[in-house]
Formats: sequence, structure tokens, C-alpha cells
Amino acid sequence: MKKSLLLLISFFCVQLYFCTAASFGQVFDSEISYLPDTTDIHDYSTPYHTTYTFFYHLNEQNFDPSIAAEALNMDGSEGQNAEALAVMLKQVFDGNGVYVYMNDVPNTPNYRDTVRNGKQIYVFDEIILPAVYLEKVGNQWLFSSATVQNIKSLHKETYPFGTDKLLTLLPKLGSQVYFGLHLWQLFGLFFLLLMVFISHKLFTFLVDRGLYFMLVRSGYGKIAKKYLLPVARIVSIYLIVLFLAIFIRVLQLPISIVSWVTILLNAVKPFIVTVIFYKLVDVFSGYMERMAEKTRSTLDDQLVPLVRKTLKAFVIVVGSLFVLKYGLRIDIVPFLTGLSIGGLAFALAAQDTIKNFFGSVMIFVDKPFQVGDWITSGDVDGTVEEVGFRSTRVRTFRNSLMYIPNGKIADATVDNHGLRKYRRFYSTITITYDTPPELVEVFLEGLRRIVQNHPKTRKDYYNIYLNNLSAYSLDIMFYVFFEVPSWPEELKAREDLILAAIRLANKLEVRFAFPTQTLHMESFPEKQGFTPVYEGEKGGYQKKLDQFIKGEINGEQPS
Repeated sequence: MKKSLLLLISFFCVQLYFCTAASFGQVFDSEISYLPDTTDIHDYSTPYHTTYTFFYHLNEQNFDPSIAAEALNMDGSEGQNAEALAVMLKQVFDGNGVYVYMNDVPNTPNYRDTVRNGKQIYVFDEIILPAVYLEKVGNQWLFSSATVQNIKSLHKETYPFGTDKLLTLLPKLGSQVYFGLHLWQLFGLFFLLLMVFISHKLFTFLVDRGLYFMLVRSGYGKIAKKYLLPVARIVSIYLIVLFLAIFIRVLQLPISIVSWVTILLNAVKPFIVTVIFYKLVDVFSGYMERMAEKTRSTLDDQLVPLVRKTLKAFVIVVGSLFVLKYGLRIDIVPFLTGLSIGGLAFALAAQDTIKNFFGSVMIFVDKPFQVGDWITSGDVDGTVEEVGFRSTRVRTFRNSLMYIPNGKIADATVDNHGLRKYRRFYSTITITYDTPPELVEVFLEGLRRIVQNHPKTRKDYYNIYLNNLSAYSLDIMFYVFFEVPSWPEELKAREDLILAAIRLANKLEVRFAFPTQTLHMESFPEKQGFTPVYEGEKGGYQKKLDQFIKGEINGEQPS
């Protein structure tokens, strides 16, 4: 902030230098001072002569408003003081920094404006003062009656908030010349600099001590410090520039200086507004981030930075156009026309890019997946890491990255494994043929109770049955569903069930089958075979099952 004020002060010092130079004849009120003395100073036959006559007789050295008033078409403004209107019109030119280059004014009686269907009018400035123009009335070129009728309103717009009264009050302070400036101009310049410092101190106090304190008391200290304070300080600079733009006109400095000052201030104002909106995008993005955190979808989190970048680009483009038009006074209509033609050519050359852009829009609208989901689409199989405006980044299970154009995803079939409410687990548990039927029944019951007791399994639907007699085993179908959000949690739940099934088999002494070949030999009395001898009834097996389930629930390891 202090650096910005120092720049403003330096800016005014440069102004003072140029104003001092004006006293030595280096800077003149308008370019007409360079015209030869042979130029007719009472002629209205062409736009050139009318302009010269008007400004010549409103110059400080040749001040004669009665002759300048003859350049006004008073039709519809009868009864008004033509001389006062002429002076006000000159002040409108000076206050808006419109520097009339006489070499650009047409010097032909039959001039026609080709832009306005050949009408015999001449507009001085299409951007700043489009309502001020000359028109041919009979054989004379005069300021149009519409211009004359709007002089008072234009003067009020140029000198708002009562500053028009200062135009008559300040010169009463003294007309002596010091350092190339009148005494009243020196007083005005000193007062203007004083008001800049006072307004800066006042606004700083209100923002840093008032607004920030209130936000901290309300619990928004971080937001205020990170987002609002930078915006508020830029706003303070804008208010100072606005203050300068309004009151610098009252000093009535030479038009050659005011024109450059006006161009600079008019360029700075939209530039600062652009910076303000650029920073407000961060404030809006912070609000969107907090809202996205409240939703379960992670796609909203990915949308926030994309919206932030888009809004910032939009602010920069629009702000640049305003700086060009109102600051540098460049007609942007041809630029926009060329941009539209170039945009058409660019669109034809970038059809795939545009297709991908609209594909990304469809992804954000339809939300077929979100960041972190496991998807399968054609040859793509992996986890979504990022969704951009052009492509989607997927991390495959080989840990490689795949960039898929969004246009291709929008047209393809996407299998979103991440949106599954339940995750299926199907396996076959094989046990040996010599397992007694009673033990098989208890083992099946134990498997079902394991599923029932697990916190992340679906309880209303699962299938655990003796399903098949294969070549070397009794096959048990183990068909269950997990209610988990991610694949790692699914793997953990699978591990829990498999380990529980192994511990149950060890507790009940159930052997898992695998492809084997058995060679039967005659038994010897002193030798014991490898085949276990099952002695007991179903009640004994049931007792072991109850002990196992009790241990599983209590977290005890089976003995």
C-alpha cells in the first residue's frame, strides 16, 4: 500500500514538472497554438475552421467567449447563455482529457462521415465524447443542437459531487503565477495530495482496525486475512485513483498534460477493477471449496480449481478489453470482429479440443464417476486421479498414468466400480471327501455365522452351501457381499473372512482338499495312517463351533 502511494506521489511530481515547463512555452493548451497566424479565427465554413475558432477564443491568451459561442447551434436552446455554454463545453473537453489534434480535423466544407451513412457530421472522440459533434447547418459547421442541449448534463458528469462549483471558487484564491502554475492551482494541488493521504489513512483504519476486527470477533479471522484484506486494500487504491480522476480536472491544468493524465487514470481504473475481481475469484473459490467439502462427491473438489482458472481467465480477458477501450481509447470493435473470425478458424482447427471440452462439461454434469473411483472403459482400467477440461487422468494398477480425452469418455461405456453399493466376493472352499456329513453341516453353519458377525458384510443376502462333488473334493460355494466404499477396504474384509474360515477349519479339524493322488496299502498294526479318524457326533462338533464363535467375537485366538 505504501509503495502504491509513493508511486502516486511520484506521478504528481512528474505532473508538476510538466506544468512548470508550460510556463516556459514548452507545453500549450491545445495544438491550435502551433497553427500559423494566417488562419482565419472567425470562420465556420469547415469542421477545421469551426474547431479552430472555438478553441482559439477560449484560450487564456485570446479569451473571447462571445465569438466561441457563435460555433454553437442554439436551436432548441433559446434563452440560455450561449457564452456560458461555450465555456462549459470547453471545460468538458479539458476535464475528459480530449486533446483535439487539428491535423485530424477535416478541412473540407462537404465532409461526410462514412461510418454514419454519409451524414455531414464530425465526431471528435468516438469513445470518450461520442455525443459531442459538429454538424453542417446551411453553409456553416456548428456544434449540433443535440450537443448544445446536452452540455449541462455532460458538464455535470465531468465534474460530479459539486466539483463544478470549484471551477469558479478556486481561481478567486489568486491568479499569480509561481513555478509555472497559478496560485490557486498550487493550493488545489496541495489540497489534493493532502486528501489522498487522509483518505488512505482513513480507509486503512476502517479496514485493518474495523473490518478485520469484526471478522476476527465473528470467527472469520483466517478468511479475512487470506481473502478479504487483500481485496479491501486494492479497493482503497481504487478509491484513491477515483478521487484523483475526479478532482484533477478541477485544477484545469494544460490539456496536453491532462490528456495524458486522463489516459493513465482511465487505464488504471479498469486495471485495478480487474485485479479486484481477480482476487474476488479466490474468495468465491474458497467458498466453493467449503461447500464441496460438505458433499460426499470428490468430483466437486476437482471442479473448484477448474472453475477458478476459468473465471480468472474470463476476468483477465474482459479487464483487458476495458483497459484498451476506456484507458487507451482503442476501438475494440475491429478487434472483436477479427477475434470472431479468428475464433471461427481456431474452432475449425481445434474440433477435437472443443469436443473434449464439452465432454468434460458432460462429465461434470452427469457425474459418471468421481476422483478416487475405480473405472473400466475399453482398455482403461484404473483409479481416477484428476478430471480436467481436456482429459481425465487415470492411475492404472500397473502404477502408470493414462490420459484419456474427455470426448472419448463421454461417448464410451464406463463401468464404475466405485459406485457399487455392495462388492461381491465369490470363492469355492474345498474340503476332503472323508469329512463326515455332520461335520460338514457344522462347518457350513460356522461359515454363515462368521458372515453374520462381520461388521462389513451384507446380512440380508449371501449363499454358503455345499455345492458340488468335484474330482478330489467337496466344494462349498462361498458367495457374499461387502458394504465398503473402496477396494482396499474390500481386500481387508476378504482377508478377515478367509482367515476366520481357516481358523474355523483348524478348530473343527476340517481338512482343505487340493489335487492329490492317494495310494492305498494294507494297514500295519504298528503304523497309523495319515487319514484322520473322526470319532464323535454332531453335538460334539457343535460344541467346538460354539467355542470358536465365542472366541471370534471376543477376539481370542483358537487353542
